Amino acid sequence: MPALQLLPYALFLTALLASSAAGHAAASLRAHLTHVDSGRGFTKHQLLRRMAARSLARIDSRCPAPGRGANAHPVTAPVSRGTVGIENMQSEYLVHFGIGTPRPQRVALTLDTGSDFVWTQCFCQVCFPQPFPAINISASGTIHGVSCSDPVCSQGGLALSGCTARDNICFYTYFYGDNSITTGQIVEDTFTFQQAPNDGKVAAVPKLRFGCGMFNTGLFGSNESGIAGFGRGPLSLPSQLKVGGFSYCFTNIVESRTSPVFLGTPDDLQAQATGPIQSTPFARGPDSTKYYLSLKGITVGKTRLPFNASTFAFKGDGSGGTMIDSGLSITKFPRAVFLSIVEEFKAQVPLPSDMVAGMLCFSAPHKKKAPAMPKMTLHLEDADWDLPRENYVLDLDGGDGDDDGTCVVIHAAGESGMTGIGNFQQQNTHVVYDLESNKLVFVPARCDKL
Repeated sequence: MPALQLLPYALFLTALLASSAAGHAAASLRAHLTHVDSGRGFTKHQLLRRMAARSLARIDSRCPAPGRGANAHPVTAPVSRGTVGIENMQSEYLVHFGIGTPRPQRVALTLDTGSDFVWTQCFCQVCFPQPFPAINISASGTIHGVSCSDPVCSQGGLALSGCTARDNICFYTYFYGDNSITTGQIVEDTFTFQQAPNDGKVAAVPKLRFGCGMFNTGLFGSNESGIAGFGRGPLSLPSQLKVGGFSYCFTNIVESRTSPVFLGTPDDLQAQATGPIQSTPFARGPDSTKYYLSLKGITVGKTRLPFNASTFAFKGDGSGGTMIDSGLSITKFPRAVFLSIVEEFKAQVPLPSDMVAGMLCFSAPHKKKAPAMPKMTLHLEDADWDLPRENYVLDLDGGDGDDDGTCVVIHAAGESGMTGIGNFQQQNTHVVYDLESNKLVFVPARCDKL
C-alpha cells in the first residue's frame, strides 16, 4: 500500500476547490453505546444544563442537503455516555468499535441519524482533544486510500470533495450547520465490532469507507473521536453495511449502563418489551437522507392541544417538518407549540414554576416524593407515542446546592421551526429504523437487558 500523504491545509483546500463500496455477505451486528455524560459524576442539575447547552443549535445545524443488498453485514456495537470537555457540544451517544488490522484501533463516534458520513481523527494537525490516541493508519495492514477515480469521490453525497493529481487520493471537507468542519482523506479499512459485552466474540467487516480527519474544528471536545452518520446517504454506516434496517435502545441518561445498537433488523421485538409494538411510516421531506415523521398533534393530560398536522408539516420555504434525531438531546417544538405545552403543564400542575435553561421547571424545595405530572402523548401517523414520565420529566435532587424541582424536558425550536424528537424522549425505547418497509417501529423495553 502506498503511504498516504499529508498535505498542508491550504494546498488541500486549493485542490478541493479546483477539482470538481466494495461488496460485503449476512446475520446481525451489534455495538455498544454510552452516553457522553455517563460516569462523570454530574448532578441532575448539571445534566440538565449540559443537555440544554448541547441542544441549542442542533435542529438548525443540519448538514446541507447536497434496500438491502445481497451481501449485507448486520452487526451490533456498544454505545456509551461520558463527556469530559466543554459544555456546549453536540455529541450524545457514542458507538464503540475498532478500525484496522491486525490490531483494531479504538474509535468512539457520535451516533448521528441526522448525518450520513463516518469519520474519525487521524494524523491530527488541527484537531480537538480526545482521551485516547487518534487512528494511526501506518499501524494497519489493510487500510487503503480511495482513489480520485472512485465514484464515491464525486458521488458520495459529500458537500465538498476532490483530489490532487500528485497522489491520486480522494480528499473531503464535510460541513455541519453549526460551523463545525472535518477535512481529510477518504480511506477504507476493516471495522471490528464486539458482539456482546465481555464475551470476546467479534465481527470484522472489510473495506468500509470513512473519513480520516486531519483538520477538525467546531463543537467537539468530549469522549468522541468523530461522528458515525446513520442517515440514508451512500457513505453512512448502515448503507455501507447494506443492512435492511438498524435499531438502538438508549438506557436512562442518569444511569451509567451501556446501550446496544443493532445494525440489521432485530429478530424479536418482544424481547424485553414492556409495552406494545407500534410503527409509523417515514414521511417525505426536502432531504432524502434524513428520517422524517408525520406528527399530527400533542396531548398533555387529557387536553389535546389546538394544533393539527399542518402545524408540523413542511412549509413552502422548506422550514418546519418533524425529524427523529439520535444526536439531539432534548425534543424541540415550534415556538407556538412549545408555549402551549408550557401553559398546559402550568394549568395542570399546582406548583410554583419558572423557566430554567429554556425549560419549564416546577419548584418543590422540600418534596418527599416526585410530584404527579400529566401524561404527554405524541400523535404520529398510525401510532400514539405515550411517553413514560422519565422520558419528558427530570426530577432534580438539589445535589449541587440548588433547590429540588421537576423540569419538563422540552425546548422551543429555532428559526427553522422544525420539530425534532430527541434522545431524552427515546430512553428505554427500542427504536427500529426499518429501511426496507420505510417505517419507524418503537416499543418500550428494558434496554440494559437486550
